[in-house]
Amino acid sequence: MNFRFQRLRHGLFGVSLAACLPSAEAALTLNATRVVHTSDSRSSSVVVANPSNRTFAVQTWVNTEQDDTASAVPLIPAPVLFRLDPGKEQMVQINGLPNDLPQDRESLFFFNVQEIPQQVSGTENVLNIALRTRIKLFYRPSRLNGKPQDQLDKLRWSLQTLDSKPHLVVDNPSAYHYTFDRLQANAGNQLQDLQATAMVAPFARQTYPLPSALTRPSKVVFTTINDYGGVSQEMTAQVH
Repeated sequence: MNFRFQRLRHGLFGVSLAACLPSAEAALTLNATRVVHTSDSRSSSVVVANPSNRTFAVQTWVNTEQDDTASAVPLIPAPVLFRLDPGKEQMVQINGLPNDLPQDRESLFFFNVQEIPQQVSGTENVLNIALRTRIKLFYRPSRLNGKPQDQLDKLRWSLQTLDSKPHLVVDNPSAYHYTFDRLQANAGNQLQDLQATAMVAPFARQTYPLPSALTRPSKVVFTTINDYGGVSQEMTAQVH
C-alpha cells in the first residue's frame, strides 16, 4: 500500500488546500465532538472510524488553541500514526503527562486527526488532500466541584458599547468553559438569534455584537453544549 508522506507540518498545508475546495469533506469520523480529560485519569480515548471505501494513513496530535507546533502540551495521543482500512476503527488513547496547569479551572487544548489518502498508481496528476478534523480537548482538574451545567446560573449578562456599537457581555465566574448552542435576546415580545460562536473561558468575559434592533435587550435565553456533545436545558437570564 503506497502512501505519500510529504512532511506536512501537522497538516496545515493540507488544511489550506481543503479550504479552497468547498466540496471537500473528511472521510474519517470521530465518536465525540469534544474530550474531557480529568487530571486524575491516566488517559482518555477517542475512536477514529473509516466508513469510506478507501484506506488512509492517520496522524494524530494535541496542540493549543493557537494551533501552533511550538507550545508544549501535557497530553500525548497514541498511536500518533496508523493505517486505517475501509470499515475499520482505531481507538486513540490520550495520555496525560506531569504538568503545572492551573488547578482552579479547566485548560483548553485541541485533539487533531489528519487523514492522508492512499496514492493510487497511474494517477500522477490527481491531487490528494490531507484533511484534518479538530475537536476541543478540556483538561479538567479533579478538585473542581460540581458539573459545568450546574453553574450556568452564575453567568452574568450585561450591555456594553464597543466601537460605538452595542454588545451583549457575558461574565463567567466559574471554572468551566461554555460554548453556546443557542443564544437569543428579546426584542419587544420576540426573541432574536445572536451569533455566539466564540466560547467563554473560565473567569473571563466574552462579548457578542447586537443587531440594531436589539440595543436594549432585557433578557437572554440560551443553551450550551455539554461534555457529551449534547445540549443543556434552556436557561433564561436577565440582562443588567
